[in-house]
Amino acid sequence: MNMMDTRAKGQTSYDFDRVINRRGTQSEKWNVGENELPMWVADMDFEVAEPIRQALRQRVDHGIYGYSGISEDWYQAYISWWVSRHGWTIEHDWLIFTTGVVPAISSMVRKLTTPAEKVLLQTPVYNIFFNSILNNGRFPLESPLKLVDTGRADGRKEYRMDFDRLEADLSDPQVTLMILCNPQNPGGTIWSAEDLKRVAELCARHGVTVISDEIHGDLTEPGVGYVPFASVSPTASRISVTCLSPSKAFNIAGIHSAAVVVPDEHLRHKVWRGLNTDEIAEPNVFAVGAAVAAFNQGGEWLDALRCYISENRRFACDYISAQIPLIQPVHGEGTYLLWLDLRALPGHGEGFTDFLRQQTGLFITDGAHYGQGGSGFARMNLACPRGLVEDGLDRLRRGVKAYCQQR
Repeated sequence: MNMMDTRAKGQTSYDFDRVINRRGTQSEKWNVGENELPMWVADMDFEVAEPIRQALRQRVDHGIYGYSGISEDWYQAYISWWVSRHGWTIEHDWLIFTTGVVPAISSMVRKLTTPAEKVLLQTPVYNIFFNSILNNGRFPLESPLKLVDTGRADGRKEYRMDFDRLEADLSDPQVTLMILCNPQNPGGTIWSAEDLKRVAELCARHGVTVISDEIHGDLTEPGVGYVPFASVSPTASRISVTCLSPSKAFNIAGIHSAAVVVPDEHLRHKVWRGLNTDEIAEPNVFAVGAAVAAFNQGGEWLDALRCYISENRRFACDYISAQIPLIQPVHGEGTYLLWLDLRALPGHGEGFTDFLRQQTGLFITDGAHYGQGGSGFARMNLACPRGLVEDGLDRLRRGVKAYCQQR
């Protein structure tokens, strides 16, 4: 897949270094203490691309904000983006608007399964998936990933699928749905076409539908693309629903604009009925225009952003290696999140994130929230100006020192 970079590193005119004060703006991320630094929730601290802001201004200036529908340019924006950036041809009829990926997943859990059935997750994985399952009377079945040595000189590791365990778990007749995270959050792994084909074959063999959450698909290292699950084989296309959105890549989560892609007609009807029954298939007045502007005019900004985040990741990994050797970053080429292995800390890092916040004000997420294999890890958000990254890493260093001294 060929996510092209239209701007070379170091040649951007975008000021990603500028710190914008988000306190007092009803920001969930920044609803913290005065001396605290939030690097937890997946929300970027960068100003939104100008074409999106201009589209929103124009809509505001119109002055009337009644009920809105889906325009043809919304469909074409998604279709053009995914074929040009990711080599996947989406047909018009496959697309359904929804207000968000998480509401859509919760709706599909209700519509595509029955109470007390199991939904398979490859853990550690995005913690809100558990909410979508448990809150609807279903049970999560965790099929743990393997953390393996990459063979790199720095000793960093990455997540890979355990196919023997996955097949055994999928063979449970109570498992009727799998939620796939592609790229993987929190580890940042971009699954290969070969891996995804095997997942599709196993799920088809055992009658399991796949929901592929691909919200982080555009947030990859420069020159690296991700592989849409439904694109890898006719089987994958037939048994899957793909969740897409500009919200993560373009930092517009608060606008509530997303889409699901369902190639199979029968499955699409069930998903469509569920989304409409749950009243999450109608856009607010800004949702369509923001998505169209992002996909049609935001590519240059996004490529510059990816370069900036890549440099943040490199800086953070180098700093941790030199200054905090007890912590080891997990290798990943997707998302703007850094998954940190804390198990070399005293007590395998138990209670470290709470201690860190209390002692230094740095707020990162405890890995235990992400299911099996998450304990002893933490997730850190690097999508912020370099000055904040430096501040966060310094707090992390001081927190580790104090934690070790206490133990």
